[in-house]
Amino acid sequence: MTPTYHLIASPDTWIEGEALRQLEQIAQRPGMRQVVGLPDLHPGKGYPIGAAFLSELIYPALVGSDIGCGMALWQTDLSRRKFKPERAAERLQGLEMPWNGELADWRAHFNLEPTAFDASLGTIGGGNHFAEVQCVEAVMEPAVLATQGIDPDQLLLLVHSGSRGLGEAILRGIVDQKGHQGLDPASPEALDYLRQHDQALRWAEANRGLIARRMRDALNTDGERRLDVWHNLVQPLNWHGERLWLHRKGAAPADRGVVVIPGSRGSLSYLVQPRTSCDQSLHSLAHGAGRKWKRGEAQSRLSGRQRPEDLITTALGGRVICEDKELLYDEAPENYKGIERVVADLVDFGLMEIIATLRPLLTYKVRRPAPRHGSGQRQRQPQRDRS
Repeated sequence: MTPTYHLIASPDTWIEGEALRQLEQIAQRPGMRQVVGLPDLHPGKGYPIGAAFLSELIYPALVGSDIGCGMALWQTDLSRRKFKPERAAERLQGLEMPWNGELADWRAHFNLEPTAFDASLGTIGGGNHFAEVQCVEAVMEPAVLATQGIDPDQLLLLVHSGSRGLGEAILRGIVDQKGHQGLDPASPEALDYLRQHDQALRWAEANRGLIARRMRDALNTDGERRLDVWHNLVQPLNWHGERLWLHRKGAAPADRGVVVIPGSRGSLSYLVQPRTSCDQSLHSLAHGAGRKWKRGEAQSRLSGRQRPEDLITTALGGRVICEDKELLYDEAPENYKGIERVVADLVDFGLMEIIATLRPLLTYKVRRPAPRHGSGQRQRQPQRDRS
């Protein structure tokens, strides 16, 4: 029987028709066994974002260019009562510049070989990437929250970033060689891709760790990591006695413990506990709210009623650091679906339980882009990972 897609979303959840068409096309690919769309599903460049795919073959293009993009959460020792967002914002400077620490030691900690992209280690990047200081807003499962080592009276740091230019170079290399076709997992091309892919996963984890260290250093706080998960990857999966390949493109894992599902910078994020039985979703959850508008459309839609200075304070009272005007509009909360509906769908389908909600206090995107040499024009940050 020809496989079709399974959509995890209620009738009240808005899903763009182009995203469903992309799911249907992927379901017809050779070796494809199951295709799942999650409630944050939206169209991407040829492949949907907010989806999981189970296949006999390895499809690098389904993973995309930002291999290892994901979320990591740190518990800090910053007091919620004493935190001043304006003062903290003044301390956060220069995070777009290369880190001045010893990269060799940092790479060794993550078992990384040197790459041509290591100057970007510890930088957030463009697109929807961010680092955010959060507080616990409400606790639904106090006992579970305590087991995660999270203190509601102290602040959290959530980092969303990936492998920057490294993942893009890996994808380009295999696509130039083999196109978008599926790879036999035992082939030399697949084995070489998986070797590079796995290094990009570690690189992305190292990147999030270094971003968090730079943020903590600037804010003069210690911190301990509570979770780190990837949203874009391919991995082997023992599926009812068969060895198949699970691809996630903009999907959080439901098989690595507690995860954060963020809203836009103007809405709450959710700390959730996946249920043990998630076969229907291919062991995956939504990774966020999901885009509603394409990038590049927001400024024309919003500029008539919102000035840039209006966007640096959110409806929840949070502060946003983003000195790139186009990116400020592209990532405004209006670009995203309602996170409440996405989360409700995942709960209603029996995929997870909510542990707590998290409120954004200070979101760091980018300081003013550096001028181009000899041009006097400002250079925008690379738009990696558009998931």
